Amino acid sequence: MALSRRHFVRTAGMGALTTSFIAARGRENLVWSAFEPALEAADAATIIISSNENPMGPGQKVLDAITAAFGPDGGRPGRYSGTARDLIDALAKKHGVKTENIVLGCGSTQILRSVTHVFTAKDKPLVATIPTYEECADYATLMGNKVVGVPLDSEFRPDLDRFAAASRGAGLVFYCNPSNPSSTFVPASATRDFVAKLNSQSPATTILVDEAYFEYVTNPDHETFIPLAVQNPRVIVARTFSKCYGMAGMRVGYAVGHADTIKRLSEWDAGVGTSTMNVLALHAGIAAIQQDDSFVKNERARNTAVRDFSLKWFAGRNMKPADSQANFMFVNIGRPVKAFREACAAKGVRVARDFPPFEKTHCRIAFGTMDEMQRAVKVFEEVLAKPATAAA
Repeated sequence: MALSRRHFVRTAGMGALTTSFIAARGRENLVWSAFEPALEAADAATIIISSNENPMGPGQKVLDAITAAFGPDGGRPGRYSGTARDLIDALAKKHGVKTENIVLGCGSTQILRSVTHVFTAKDKPLVATIPTYEECADYATLMGNKVVGVPLDSEFRPDLDRFAAASRGAGLVFYCNPSNPSSTFVPASATRDFVAKLNSQSPATTILVDEAYFEYVTNPDHETFIPLAVQNPRVIVARTFSKCYGMAGMRVGYAVGHADTIKRLSEWDAGVGTSTMNVLALHAGIAAIQQDDSFVKNERARNTAVRDFSLKWFAGRNMKPADSQANFMFVNIGRPVKAFREACAAKGVRVARDFPPFEKTHCRIAFGTMDEMQRAVKVFEEVLAKPATAAA
């Protein structure tokens, strides 16, 4: 349901279901919002598996916190708030770090842009894999700074030796793990070696480890790089509430790093964590991070079951998916994604946009609920049964 001024009054009274939908739908979903009337009519029946969102939304505790944040007289959203500090305190306690090690952002988007702005320059390029999440590369290009792309290996993982070699002299390395759109994961042991090698051969290079999908990983060789980032001024970890916590539409992200590094980010972008954050999102973030660990465990288990079903369905039809450790998959459908996407959309299923250079073969498909995926694969069966030239 697209959110507009005229629509807000009509939907505000619909309760938690509407609030959950708005909270859970984020930036990538805007790609589909050009024609709002058609979107409004279609959303109730459409299966949206295009944007790597948590289809369950943020949960009742978070929704209750959003409602409570309006206050008894509806005054809180009308006031500038100090709640950003409360969220930083909650995050510091959660991760066992100091408040000086954390900076907030309006989604991780603001964090990625700020880091790119501070650590790249005309003579200090950004290095990232091809493909990966494009925010840093797009922003570096906008500033006129060089972007160096490193192809993934045959299993859609980073070739770490090639990645390290290309990163010599870089200003910033963007290391998305698990990676979007490939869904693959580099184990913690290999990542530690990569970071150590890069620190040694290119000590002025900063490494941004994007852990947006951290909570979904089931590989046992898995750990956060937050402890390293707190000690090492050349490592920054980005996190978001947009994925596992189901708050994509609320726009809450944060970075964790060495106190001096976080200070640099805060000094450049004075609005980080203060004027760019809205009071409802801040209250939602506090409620989300203070939930019992069972929330993340249950969401991971739910996603794992859906992931296993979806991967098995495609593999059983000789369409090889990458080894997903996230809440989405990247699968070789053997045909141009545009035609597949349009044919699926016509039948009420939305899959992701193109990701060059794999737009002729590989489609990114997010995991919805089990019911949604069971219905979605019936549509995939119909569309993929047709010759590629007739898929649309």
